[in-house]
Amino acid sequence: MDGNSEPAQDWGPFGRPLFNDPEARALSRVGVVDVGSNSVRLVVFDGAARSPAYFYNEKIMCALGAGLSETGRLNPLGRRRALSAIRRFQRLAEGMGLDGLSAVATAAVREAEDGPDFCAEVLRETGVTIHVIDGAEEARLSAQGVLLGWPGSYGLVCDIGGSSMELAEINDGEVGRRVTSPLGPLKLRDIKGGKKGRKTFINDTLDRLQTQMGVQQNRLFLVGGSWRAIARIDMERRAYPLHVLHEYRMSGKSVRATARFIAENDLEELRARCGISSSRMELVPLAIEVLKGVVRRFKPHDIAVSSYGIREGLLYEQMPDNLRARDPLVEACRFAEAKDARLPGFGKVLYDFVHPLFRNAGPDRLRLVKAACLLHDVSWRAHPDYRAQTCFDNATRANLGGLKHSERVFLGLALLHRYRNKREGTGFEAMSEMIDEKARLQAEILGKAMRFGAMLWMQNTDDMGRLDWYPKKRDLHLILPPNAEALFGEVAEARFQSLVAALGAASTVTIGRRNG
Repeated sequence: MDGNSEPAQDWGPFGRPLFNDPEARALSRVGVVDVGSNSVRLVVFDGAARSPAYFYNEKIMCALGAGLSETGRLNPLGRRRALSAIRRFQRLAEGMGLDGLSAVATAAVREAEDGPDFCAEVLRETGVTIHVIDGAEEARLSAQGVLLGWPGSYGLVCDIGGSSMELAEINDGEVGRRVTSPLGPLKLRDIKGGKKGRKTFINDTLDRLQTQMGVQQNRLFLVGGSWRAIARIDMERRAYPLHVLHEYRMSGKSVRATARFIAENDLEELRARCGISSSRMELVPLAIEVLKGVVRRFKPHDIAVSSYGIREGLLYEQMPDNLRARDPLVEACRFAEAKDARLPGFGKVLYDFVHPLFRNAGPDRLRLVKAACLLHDVSWRAHPDYRAQTCFDNATRANLGGLKHSERVFLGLALLHRYRNKREGTGFEAMSEMIDEKARLQAEILGKAMRFGAMLWMQNTDDMGRLDWYPKKRDLHLILPPNAEALFGEVAEARFQSLVAALGAASTVTIGRRNG
């Protein structure tokens, strides 16, 4: 995009192009305010353009939509709290040196009769312009947020807010049909007729949505705070060892089991155990009834929780196609290497060096190998005694898109072995069952290959030699150029032999050029 001369309104809520250079890897700091029916949130994005990091993230539970069904107006207390929050966010933005804040509002503000007055008050008091989006646009932006984390994905995106729930289908990276509904838990709380009346309303609404959306039996992506709270409870029920919500997977069976778990437990005790706010926990019993109905009607083959939604969708909206096509994991790792590694660019050299060990690996595994090589040196500032654990923790808990939980553990284990031969007594033990024995061995081999390759550290343009791997013969050949002979000292040789042992191989070392 090159459009500095184009009118500001052409750039939507941002008022300016975010990606002037289609080849840009870095994202200039961007602040987004999401004025929802239940919460008002500020997110400041920074870092890799294709995989933006959360430089700052703050949420205030305002319940703007509480009582809206009865009064037709925003909750007065919620309105005051929301204005106070946006005042604070504007001052924070000034302190962070942001050009301004981009703000969007959803169901409560668009439906309330005093919504326009609230937006005018915010503009007058803070200078922040709130863009009110309709339900179809909300569904589209949420779906695009999912695409930011899962490029080329397919399935049904289900975004729940306080006053509405949106559905959007995605296919091969494109957003298709989309609908909105009044199935937000704040609205359900106001339905007449008690539990029976609420159940009838939910069922009738979901039947209509099913007719509008048609068959949707692929993956179900869950976007929204109430869904994330349910996922946290599901983790608690299962004693799941990795408390990362993004890409957390559930099934229809687990949703039903968690619904029973919620009904059988004291909500306050459960809230405290799961770290959920009181205002959010009040809505969970209503939200789980909706989720059960969605799963029952659409029968997804699996369910994935997305931490990405409208805010990320706004960024994705402005990305040029060639930037959208990049792998968010690899882009984030490239950015981290450029920022934190001692020799940026060596990650690619290291990848080329270890690649023969994974020549028969599929693309999903190779992208993890590439990511590991890019990250192999970014934690060098950590204390040597804790460097391996730091690498493992960073990989498994980093806010990264395009990374399944099992892949997080694989990547973390590979980076752990980059700095340590043994994994006993580390954080990996609690997560060991998340990957199988074959994957554990491959991660160890990758880590030990990087550990050895890092000993041949030279300028990126130098020839560091190569590995020739013959898996059928279990034979590993190391060929070093003459200028690398001095680098193959005692420590390097010990690390090479550790790699050989992990492969269960015989080895040959040749100094000098070799054809092939």
